[in-house]
Amino acid sequence: MLRVVENHSLPRTAAFFDLDKTVIAKSSTLTFSKSFYQGGLINRRAALRTAYAQFVFLAGGADHDQMERMRKYLSAMCRGWNVQQVKEIVAETLHDLIDPIIYDEAASLIEEHHTAGRDVVIVSTSGAEVVEPIGELLGADRVVATRMVVGDDGCFTGEVEYYAYGPTKAEAVRELAESEGYDLARCFAYSDSATDLPMLQAVGHPHAVNPDRTLRREALARGWPILDFHRPVRLKQRMPTLSVPSRPALVAAAAIGAAAATAGLVWYASRRRATAA
Repeated sequence: MLRVVENHSLPRTAAFFDLDKTVIAKSSTLTFSKSFYQGGLINRRAALRTAYAQFVFLAGGADHDQMERMRKYLSAMCRGWNVQQVKEIVAETLHDLIDPIIYDEAASLIEEHHTAGRDVVIVSTSGAEVVEPIGELLGADRVVATRMVVGDDGCFTGEVEYYAYGPTKAEAVRELAESEGYDLARCFAYSDSATDLPMLQAVGHPHAVNPDRTLRREALARGWPILDFHRPVRLKQRMPTLSVPSRPALVAAAAIGAAAATAGLVWYASRRRATAA
């Protein structure tokens, strides 16, 4: 459990979270395949193929080459998709598909980092149209995700504008640190995959979460903490005190608490004066 509250006279810090199998129990993109099929974006064959890809991903058998083939397949599959339709499908099914597979342990960590005064950043290889709503659901402050090229007709061209994968994630972390003033030596990072080693190495407090064999071996060799997340739970089913607070909510709560404390002191002082009289 994290107990240290940030000293705000020091540079800002952040916690960087990979998404798939780190914060949620499945692949965020592949989880929506059934919804995309029902929405007419993909055919039955494509739906079955993405189901198989999900199985490979969950089995931990997707190495770098397989992930690259999956990227090319997904890029080709989404060519011609209307971006607005994709966003609407994700918005309509987000709570049904993603909320039940959020790791309770990850949600608690996000809350603890926020309470300690750190920004929370989701850094995911999945597309922005999927990751950004999930980040909002989790209460993340920022999101880094893959971006596809959108044509003048409002549809994906099938080309990738920005691929958030491997070393590119680490570059994004360093760029955010420069623009936001984060002290990377005091920042945290969490991932399940060895492909995220560059991102984990970029911060002072790296953590391996449900690591694949390569990352587990590296974490043991480097003395990094290894975390086991295994309790997916709906956010609304968690205790009310554990709901993910937004930064404005935390500020408001602090203001209300200070006002209540001040009112209590005034009341106590008035009672003392009345008793003394």
